[in-house]
Order: sequence, then structure tokens, then C-alpha cells
Amino acid sequence: MGSATLCTGVDVHFSIPYPSHSTKFSPKAFSVRCNSSSSSSSSSSKSPPKSQPKPTLSDSNRTHPQSPSLSEQLKPLSKTILTGDISGPHLVSKPKSTWINPTKPRPSVLSLQRHKRHNYSYNPQIRDLKLFAKKLNESESNDESEFLAVLEQMPHPPTRENALLLLNSLKPWPKTYLFFNWIKTQNLFPMETIFYNVTMKSLRFGRQFQLIEELAEEMISTGVELDNITYSTIITCAKRCNLFDKAVKWFERMYKTGLMPDEVTYSAILDVYAKLGKVEEVLSLYERGRASGWKPDPIAFAVLGKMFGEAGDYDGIRYVLQEMKSLGVQPNLVVYNTLLEAMGRAGKPGLARSLFEEMVGSGVVPDAKTLTALVKIYGKARWARDALELWERMRSNGWPMDFILYNTLLSMCADLGLEEEAENLFEDMKKSEHCRPDSFSYTAMLNVYGSGGNVDRAMQMFDEMSDRGVAINVMGCTCLTQCLGKARRIDDLVKVFDVSLARGVKPDDRLCGCLLSVVSFCEETEDVNKVLSCLRQANPKLVAFVNLLGEKKIGFETFKEEFRIILSDTAVEARRPFCNCLIDICRNSNHLHERAHELLYLGTLYGLYPGLHNRTAKEWCLDVRSLSIGAAHTALEEWMATVSKIIQREEALPEIFSANTGTGTHKFSQGLASAFASHVKKLAAPFKQSEEKAGCFVATREDLVSWVQSKVISPPAAVV
Repeated sequence: MGSATLCTGVDVHFSIPYPSHSTKFSPKAFSVRCNSSSSSSSSSSKSPPKSQPKPTLSDSNRTHPQSPSLSEQLKPLSKTILTGDISGPHLVSKPKSTWINPTKPRPSVLSLQRHKRHNYSYNPQIRDLKLFAKKLNESESNDESEFLAVLEQMPHPPTRENALLLLNSLKPWPKTYLFFNWIKTQNLFPMETIFYNVTMKSLRFGRQFQLIEELAEEMISTGVELDNITYSTIITCAKRCNLFDKAVKWFERMYKTGLMPDEVTYSAILDVYAKLGKVEEVLSLYERGRASGWKPDPIAFAVLGKMFGEAGDYDGIRYVLQEMKSLGVQPNLVVYNTLLEAMGRAGKPGLARSLFEEMVGSGVVPDAKTLTALVKIYGKARWARDALELWERMRSNGWPMDFILYNTLLSMCADLGLEEEAENLFEDMKKSEHCRPDSFSYTAMLNVYGSGGNVDRAMQMFDEMSDRGVAINVMGCTCLTQCLGKARRIDDLVKVFDVSLARGVKPDDRLCGCLLSVVSFCEETEDVNKVLSCLRQANPKLVAFVNLLGEKKIGFETFKEEFRIILSDTAVEARRPFCNCLIDICRNSNHLHERAHELLYLGTLYGLYPGLHNRTAKEWCLDVRSLSIGAAHTALEEWMATVSKIIQREEALPEIFSANTGTGTHKFSQGLASAFASHVKKLAAPFKQSEEKAGCFVATREDLVSWVQSKVISPPAAVV
């Protein structure tokens, strides 16, 4: 592969624009959608609607061009009213409210009264029937013939009240379903809606949506009324089974029959649309419900908060909080947990802390899920002091702790390099009666010691796991392998690898990448062979490719195809680390520098370094934050070669050239910035450390042009 071709490829690559995926709704679009929810109301205020009989089941399929059904009104507004391109789920501001004439009637989309539950009359035979139901529940067999044989021992005749009591007392859904079918075959009394509802609720616990849908179709065909409880059960079961389209189908059918959903069903369908990612429909339903006089409960607000949180939309989260405050709805624990997780996804640690303090101040006691969410937020923001203060508050207030919370705290300590604090947490776990260290706890400690380079303590922890019979997982093996590799304790590394495989650990791409990185900084051939021997057991194709790096007879096209095969067999998240390590191996071998440049070109070609080059009219930037040291050196050399050719062609150049290495937030991370600075000095390139931004190297156009010209006119060094 020629040098000119390689430089041209890189030059073409960093000129490709990368569009932003973060778009938001315009306030105008939201104003139109919300106003539409009451447009029918405004037009209808001119002439009061005439009273009409409630539509029956047979009328559900008729169309009324002059008076559209609620199902039609609730169609996605983007398909009927809104114009323009709305391509994002973000909410800019609270939807604008619309004034409605209070003296005129307005259409409602839900019933403000919950469906009344059935009142059971006193049954003097309840004791005998409860004991008989217990006998049926404790029976281990679900065989129909055996179940029917036991039914013959029923202490009292199966009257309507007795049958309903037994049906409601059966716990396993197969027994409930068998008893329901048996009742139908007896033909002792008409099968009412309540019998179907009780059976459906039992089937919902077993996630038997198909059976529920069959019962619903049976109700329709036999003329049994489907009420709010029936539809709510169908919709929530479909939601639990992730059959969201089915839930929407039954919700729309509910409106077609003229039955108004109550607030329970309405909240459930809001969650369904949210899980489908249909933000427009959720907001449309919400605003129409509010216009009907609905006061959402905390469950509905939890749905909205979760929806905006998963989108990382802080404006939407703020809107939920404002709505709750304006309606006087006090968040419960579920809502607070949902909003805290949403704040974490939106990257708002300060607001999450304020929300937590508000929660505690209102008298709501946090649970383990609350504290875990907050610890994750603090860890991601690298707020070590706040996280440790939270830990002290947990201990002093006796707040609940579980495995997930302990392990999250340990992982945070590993990320922040808090070795002493992690040891204190680990000792607390050992003293705990309910949260003794498990495999993930030990893995977190291996990560703590591995990140800190404390090899002896890491090996002691590994031996302790063996003594206590704690299973080691692939993550723990990876942490220990990395630690031993950096310490050049190759024999111990081989021992740990062999023991881990013997104890059932299955190497993944992350472990293979770790072994590959160890190969990259091994200096002795013997050590390289030992590590490659381990890697061969995990990924023989990768070892074969490493051996191929030194084969000079292999052409570029063959090399390119072999590298493509390796990437195809590798998990997406491990492809860039593999390429980085392979480049480092080539850089550490004096005669493989050309292969390093080829690997960087192929990595760029296959999309492993999408943000490597960034161009604007005023500045060209090389971003090497996702590269290893060897890969960063190679990228700098390639960039300078490309810029030199552009200067020699006298093409237009920006005023500023910059290289961004980042500062390295991990306490024990290697110094990419210092290694990059050394290589810049070695090349005598005119880049200087920026005084305004750490980890950023800057050069002016004039300095680069002067540097390139001096290299061109300089006479070649004499060969001694």
C-alpha cells in the first residue's frame, strides 16, 4: 500500500460530516397539538349537542362523518393535523393550555369515576369453601381429570355465590382456568362479566395473554358485557407480556363500543404508548384527559417521568415536576425513584441531589432502589465526596441496603480510585447478616486493587475467593489479568487464567482484548509466547492474525480481508480496543510501523474511529481520546503527513490546528496527554499545550506551514 494512497484515504475520511441526532419539538408544534384537543369543544360550543343513546356493540363498526368517534379523535395527530417535520421526542416547554367556555359542554375521553367493585354478600358457607379452596391450591397436579375428581368432593352445591367465592380463592392460574371451564359446562346459572374478570386476573398473573384474549372474544360472541375492569385486565396483561400493539388494539376497541376508560385503564394505556416510544400520543392523551377534568395520580406521572427519562429529556422531566406541583400531587416513592433515574439519564446530578433532599424532607423514606440510583448518578458524575456522604447517611439513618446497592458503591470506588473506602464497605458487607459479599462484590474489589496496581492484595482476594468457594466470573478474571500484566507478573497471569478456565469461566472478547493489551507491552519474547498461549485457548483466530502482522509477503488486500474477518467475529464494543492493541503491538516492534498505519486506515475505514477528525472553516481537530498511546502516535503522524501534502498543494487551510487527548478522569489511568506531548516533541511539530484547556495541543496555520517548508528545504542527513 502506497503512502500517498493512505494519506488520501485519511484525508477523505475526516471530511465526512456527522449530523447531530439531538432534535427537539418546536413550541409551535406543541401548541398546535394541544389546542387541537379542544378544537371540537370550541366548535361544538356554538350549538349544544343533542342527547343520543349510548352506542351498542352492534353499532361499534358504524362511521359518523359529522361526529367522529373518540377512537378517530385519538389517532396520532402527526398523521392528521400537524405539519412540518417533527423528528425528536424532546419537549421544549409545558404545552400551552386552551381556554374553554365553562358554560358549554366539552367532550370527555375518560370516566372520572373508577369502576365500582362487586360487593360480596355474606355467605355462611364461606369457612367450608375456603378450606376446600386451600385443598385445591395445595394440590400439586394440574391434570384435568384429577382436578375434576377433587371437585366432586365440594362441600356445598356450586351456586352462583359459592362458585364465585371458589373462583376468587384459587391461586394457580391453571386451576382457576379449569374451574371456570367446569362451571360453564354445568349450566347452573348465566356466566356474568364478573366471572370472566376474576378468571382473567388470575391468567394475568401467569402472563397468559392468549387465553385472556380468547375469553374476551368469547364474551363478545356470547353477548357478555366487557366493562372497565375487563379492558383494564386485557391491556395490563398485554403490557406485561410486551404485546403493546395488542394493548392499543383493545384500547381503541373500547372507545368504539362507547365505553369510557376509568383512570386506571387510562394510566395503563399511557404506559403502553410510552413503552412504544410514541411521545406525541402520550402527550395528546394526557392533555385530553386533563381537559376532561382528570387529575392524574402518581402512577401516571411516573409513566411520564420514565418516558422522558429514557429519552434523556430534562425539559420533559421538568414539565412533569411542574404539573405535579400545580395539581398538588405529592410524589410517592415510585415516582421519586423514576424521576431520579430520569435525572441520571439526563445527566443532571445536581438536580438529582436536590430532588432527593426534597424527597427526604417530605417524609418519604428512600429504599435501596432510590439509593442505588443516586449512587450511580454520583459515580457517573465523579462526585466522590457526595457519594461518601450519602453512604454515611445510610449508615446513620439505618436506610435499607441490598446486594445491588453495596456492589454499586464498590464499583464506584473502583472507578474513582477510592481503595480505602472500598475496603471499609467490603468489611461492612462481611459483617452484614443479609448482604454478605458475592461474586460481584469480589469482582469489584479485584477491580479496585487492579486499578490501583495493588497486585499483592488482588492476589490475596483471588485466593480468598477460592478458599470461600466464591465463583469467579469473566469480569473478575479480566481485572486480575490486567493488573498482573501491568506489573509484568506473567507467570501469575498464566496461573490465574488456567485456574479461571478450570472453574468454568468462558473467555469473552473483553478478556481477549485484555490479553492482547498485555502482549502489546511485553518486552521479552518468552513472555509474549506465554500470553499468546493463553489467548490461543480463548481466540485462536486472533492469535493467527497477530502472527500475520509480521508476514511481509502478505499483500494489503489479503491483510484487509483477514482483519475484516476478525472484526466480524468480534463484539461491536470490543472492535476498537482490538484495533488499538494491534496497533500498539506493531508500534512496539521496530519493523512493523507500516502495519500500524495500515491498521489505523482500516480502523477508520470500518468506522472504529468516527470522531477522529473534525473540520470547521476556522479549525481542524484531531481527537485521539478513544485511542491507545500507540494508535494516537500513528494518528498524529498520519495527520501531519496529510496536512503536509495539503500545504504543498497550496490549498486553503484553517487558522487553527488542534489535537485533543483529554485529561484522563480515572485516578490510575495512563497519561495519554504526556505520551502525546513526548511524541510531538520527537517529531518537532509546532504544537503547544493549550493554557486554557487541559489535554489540548494547538498550532497555528503559520507555524505549521513554516514547519512543513523547513522540512522540505532541509538537506538530507549524511549517512555515516
